[in-house]
Amino acid sequence: MQKGQIGISTENIFPIIKKFLYSDQEIFLRELVSNAVDATQKLKTLAKLGQYNKDVSTATVRVSIDEKKKTITISDQGIGMTQEEVEKYINQIAFSGAEEFLEKYKDKADAIIGHFGLGFYSSFMVAKKVELHTKSYTEGAQAVKWECDGSPEYSITTIEKEDVGTDVILFIDKESKDYLNESKIQELLSKYCKFLPVPIAFGKEKEYKDGKYVETDTDKIINNPTPAWTKKPTDLQDEDYASFYKELYPVSDEPLFNIHLNVDYPFNLTGILYFPKIKNNFEVQKNKIQLYCNQVFVTDSVEGIVPEFLTLLHGVLDSPDIPLNVSRSYLQSDSNVKKISNHITKKVADRLQSIFKNSRDEFEKKWDDLKLFIVYGMLSDEKFYERADKFALFKNVDNKYFTFEEYKTLVKDNQTDKNDTLIYLYATDAEKQFSYIKKAQDKGYDVLLLDGYLDSHFINQLEQKFEKTQFTRVDSDIIEKIIQKDDAQESKLSQQEKDLVTPAFKAQCPSEHYLIQFESLGEDDMPVTITQSEFMRRMKDMAKMNPGMNFYGELPDSFNVVINTNHRLIGKIVTDCTAKTKDTVSIFDEDLQSLQKQKEDIESQHKDKKDEEIPTAEKDTLTEIQKQIDDASKKKTEVLQEYGKQNDTIKQVIDLALLSNNMLQGEALNSFVKRSLSLIK
Repeated sequence: MQKGQIGISTENIFPIIKKFLYSDQEIFLRELVSNAVDATQKLKTLAKLGQYNKDVSTATVRVSIDEKKKTITISDQGIGMTQEEVEKYINQIAFSGAEEFLEKYKDKADAIIGHFGLGFYSSFMVAKKVELHTKSYTEGAQAVKWECDGSPEYSITTIEKEDVGTDVILFIDKESKDYLNESKIQELLSKYCKFLPVPIAFGKEKEYKDGKYVETDTDKIINNPTPAWTKKPTDLQDEDYASFYKELYPVSDEPLFNIHLNVDYPFNLTGILYFPKIKNNFEVQKNKIQLYCNQVFVTDSVEGIVPEFLTLLHGVLDSPDIPLNVSRSYLQSDSNVKKISNHITKKVADRLQSIFKNSRDEFEKKWDDLKLFIVYGMLSDEKFYERADKFALFKNVDNKYFTFEEYKTLVKDNQTDKNDTLIYLYATDAEKQFSYIKKAQDKGYDVLLLDGYLDSHFINQLEQKFEKTQFTRVDSDIIEKIIQKDDAQESKLSQQEKDLVTPAFKAQCPSEHYLIQFESLGEDDMPVTITQSEFMRRMKDMAKMNPGMNFYGELPDSFNVVINTNHRLIGKIVTDCTAKTKDTVSIFDEDLQSLQKQKEDIESQHKDKKDEEIPTAEKDTLTEIQKQIDDASKKKTEVLQEYGKQNDTIKQVIDLALLSNNMLQGEALNSFVKRSLSLIK
């Protein structure tokens, strides 16, 4: 037996390993199984070169648990080690590497990602003692056992071992006893080792016999050593890609299509990316791309490696050129990572462009599922915008699709207003906004359907990109004002008549957040229309997704009640209101005229004086006159409001406007139905 101390300066490195890497301790299994796979592949390479003449075709890595002995064993039939190699690679290189690693990151434990290179010594994250039984492939090699209990002391003894290869036996400590659970190890093997290139056996296959499941003699292989991304695209059919997707995501819907990546210069990158059917809540779609390094799982959090919008894709990326032992900030600035990121973005854009160019019908059928991904990419990545500009589509309310340039050509002549601004009309709900869409279409205008999760942000971007262009929702104003032409109609109402009925209409509005407006429209247009400011509504929509815009999100919804001054019902209401309130209103008007004249006379006498030069008595008189004006105005308004409250026609035309905007519900809707019946008796 040989005893010694590992050549490190740290008094006891193993508690430090546990302290720094505790949150990621499960990666011990990935590291040890990866080492076993590497050793197996090395021996297979030597066999191909004629330097080892025994059969290695069935070489398998085996993982086993002994609950009684509280051990986990990882065994391989690989290259093995001599005693000299154990001393070199285990006692010197590995642990000096551990010390260097920990020294480098002693103040940045949270910056460690990936942990590749921890290798063998990661076993001490869960084990109180580790034994290594190994026999080299070299002719006449003596098998040895290396043993260490987590202190700097170790021992090496010679043993008998029939087969070449290495067994790593972990004696699990009390704090890590969960790893002696078969289901836990199965979970970790499935997560980290699912696609390693050497068969990995864990337990035996079971079959149903005599009313129960019993073990067979067949090894249960937990991995697929030759996943689809390791094969050439020419060797794969559509069904192979579909089958691999099901292997990755057993319960997901079928993807739209895929991209097979295979790059060997200036970096190495393989993988298959799938376009899923993306739901509107795209946050749940992230963390679906799995990152591998030589078929070893690393992470499914790839935001630092691919652009943000590409995290909506599903699939696998495999590259040995992505640094994994460094902080995320370093990762994002690494030149290889940037090249890989740019390459993936280009490949995705090229694939979309190819489908659009060669099979536009297919592209249009998939547009509704692709749209969120493409819009997200155009919003977040300028280079992707430049590429996607050629295949991104608009969809109108008639379910027709147009490229940006095609749509501009379609609407430019008819939808350019008197200020030479091209107006893109859009709806967010074709059913709820039907009446507004119909009015626009009756004038020969086209209406886009922009009902996507990110569309409120997207139209802001497009307004900046498109020259002299404005996007306006079709219900944001009457259509004559949205696209203003030179032929404005004359109003049949005077300003005095408008002022007269304003309080009457205000009295029948659902809340104080409704503003009365008058517009000169056609006699056949609706008597009253409800609209909402494009700016405020868009800001509120954006605030729902952006916490930094809470100011807009907290504001109450406000609407415009647009009264058609040329409609016969409005004329009838004005005539009726004038007749029924004339006697009372005329008294207030006379008082107001008299008070206003008194106020103007006093103010004219002091128009060139400073405030301090005006006598206090006259200031008091002005204050009293203003109070009387306010009181008279208030009483006049109350009279007109009371008239409005009693006028079923006013209530009916406002409710009709609300109904056409899907804003009449509950008790108000029930009252409207009853009133409608009474009016047509």
